[in-house]
Amino acid sequence: MKIIHLCGLLWLDKQGFIQLYYGDETRVSMNSYLPSCWQEKGSHLGIVPDRSVGINVFGLLNRDMVFYPYTTKQNMNSALAIAFIDDFLEHAEPGLKVIALDNATMHHSDEFNEQVERWEEEGLFIFHFPRYSPHLNMIETLWRKVKYEWLKQHRFLGADHFFASIEAILLNFGYHYHIDFKDQLLPN
Repeated sequence: MKIIHLCGLLWLDKQGFIQLYYGDETRVSMNSYLPSCWQEKGSHLGIVPDRSVGINVFGLLNRDMVFYPYTTKQNMNSALAIAFIDDFLEHAEPGLKVIALDNATMHHSDEFNEQVERWEEEGLFIFHFPRYSPHLNMIETLWRKVKYEWLKQHRFLGADHFFASIEAILLNFGYHYHIDFKDQLLPN
């Protein structure tokens, strides 16, 4: 049933009646996302990633690659998600907006749900994807590209370089880093 609603939102977005954003959070760490690597016997790579170094990213992304990234070293929770959405509302273009989110606990907490009415008064509506459907959330493609393609982990010289690399990717998305979402999942 919610798939029908998502198609309706996609159509409304395509027609320019709303701005549909896909929201999600992820953790990016120095711990390699590659399952294994090899090196010649007796050689030493020289750099051992610090598995505890990482950053949490909350992002809001639309089909035109307008992207609002928010980073924190804290664990993501409802209070941070609310603060990031409030900042988004303050800086986004005027007009009706819908944020499509997964069913993470923080997106259904009492604290989060208490904000929904206020957001609706400001022209922002929350849509929850059906359970177990990350394939519908386009921002998942962005996270995959960041972690497995654009973030060159073998180039890290330490935590500062790692954080600068993440920041460069997030700030240059839509310019240097690009994904073509225009023709994906659009209803006729």
